[in-house]
Amino acid sequence: MASHDHISDSVAADDVAHHVATKLAEVGQRFTAGRRDIVAALSGADRPLSIPEILSITKGLAQSSVYRNLAVLENAGVVIRVITTDEWARYELSESIMGHHHHMVCSACGAVADVRIPDSIEHELDAALVLVAKRAGFTMAHHRLDVVGVCSTCR
Repeated sequence: MASHDHISDSVAADDVAHHVATKLAEVGQRFTAGRRDIVAALSGADRPLSIPEILSITKGLAQSSVYRNLAVLENAGVVIRVITTDEWARYELSESIMGHHHHMVCSACGAVADVRIPDSIEHELDAALVLVAKRAGFTMAHHRLDVVGVCSTCR
C-alpha cells in the first residue's frame, strides 16, 4: 500500500500539480487558478475538508466557484467526495494522489479523519472482502472503508 503524508514540499506539490493538470487535460479542462487554490487547500489538509473549510482556506473564491470547480475536479478523478452524517460532504484528493487510506466518520458532528492501517491488516481485509464479494457473485476491484462512530469531542 502506498504511504503518503500530506504534501509538505515543493517537489511533491509540483508532482501533484502535474498529475492534476494531466487528469484535467484528459477531460478537456484546464488547471485554472481557482482549481490550483482548491487542490492546494486539499493537499495541505490532513483530513477531508468541507466547503466552508475550503472557502476559509481559499479566500477570494466564491462559494459557487468552489462548487463548480470541485465538480470538474471530481469528474476528472482528482477529487473524491466523502459523504458524512452532517449537512456537508467532505472533499479530498483521490487515492491516486494521496495514497490508500480509510475514514473515521463521527455520526454526531460529521467530522472525518483519515486513517491508515498497517499493510498486514490491509491485506487481511482485502482477502476477507474478496471472499465476501465472491460469495455474492461479485468481483472486487478495490475497497473503501468508512468507520462510523462518535469522535472523542462528541463523546
